[in-house]
Amino acid sequence: MESKGKVLLGMSGGVDSSVSAVLLKEAGYDVIGATMKLWEDKENPEIEGGCCNFSATYDAKRVCDQMDIPHYTLNCEEEFTDKVINNFIQCYECAKTPNPCIECNRYLKFGTFYRKAKELGCDYISTGHYAKIEYSEKYKQYVMKKSEATKKDQTYFLYNIPKELLPKMLFPLENFTDKSDVRKVAEEHNLRVAHKKDSQEVCFIPDNNYGYFLEKNLKKKPKDGNIVLKDGTILGKHRGLIYYTVGQRKGLGIAYKEPLYVIKLDKGKNEVVVGKEEDLYSKELYANDLNFILDIDLTKPLEVMAKIRYRAKEAKALMQMQPNGEVKVTFEEAQRAITPGQSVVFYIDDVVLGGGKIL
Repeated sequence: MESKGKVLLGMSGGVDSSVSAVLLKEAGYDVIGATMKLWEDKENPEIEGGCCNFSATYDAKRVCDQMDIPHYTLNCEEEFTDKVINNFIQCYECAKTPNPCIECNRYLKFGTFYRKAKELGCDYISTGHYAKIEYSEKYKQYVMKKSEATKKDQTYFLYNIPKELLPKMLFPLENFTDKSDVRKVAEEHNLRVAHKKDSQEVCFIPDNNYGYFLEKNLKKKPKDGNIVLKDGTILGKHRGLIYYTVGQRKGLGIAYKEPLYVIKLDKGKNEVVVGKEEDLYSKELYANDLNFILDIDLTKPLEVMAKIRYRAKEAKALMQMQPNGEVKVTFEEAQRAITPGQSVVFYIDDVVLGGGKIL
């Protein structure tokens, strides 16, 4: 079989990227596996669960050896620290709630990784993400579309990649509708990672203890302050804004006649503002740091489906570009807990338009 081209495949040591290697090779591509060494827990370098630890690299290499394809380990720790970890810390310093996986995809997995692919003479880059790339006759360009596996669709995390990369990207899992089918392929090929658990936490906080991580890394230690109602009534004290996020109910340490939720973090006053659940709902948001991967006219208001966090449902909205480069989003129905620092991602039907950071 004549080769369809050379592919650099990002391998995390999990079942998705391992099965992607199988599918690419069977489809006739020359596959090179690569694992990005992004971060290491100095206290426990062999800790399980992350996507860039020693165990992940070892599992990826074993799969590549089994399939007789080359494997590289790419040391990207410096750039990961600069672009992802430092951004994560800075967001919390600004009383925002970041999504580090989006930054990692933007700068590392589809930035540094693509540059390495070109160095190796590769025609394509590939990952085990659940998404789809195809040429659209309607738009006369390559587009990113939602995965067939709607419950696993990961396009929310991918809106920030450069649109120029779309023709160079391959997502071998694009037509799978269920994760169990991916595991079946791994079983059929006797891959040792067939039943490996998915990584759920942020890789550089493997114990999921955000507060401890931030305490160690913030230049200024978090200061306590007041927990207040919208009218300024003081209800109690908070331990520091980094321990709270919009929509939070548990762990507030205050007593009130009805359930209260965090509705705002006021950095200027160092206050956690709380209110009723109905106070969490809003029909409007603004976003900046925009990236659009679909070339269409954005000068006029555009009807879209918008998603304000990965687990949220898409909702009908009107998107309007602003003179200052921001975007205004007006929802048909009020959305719960719109959170500064998170991303809003826009879709037209099943095509990804782009997205930005919620202000």
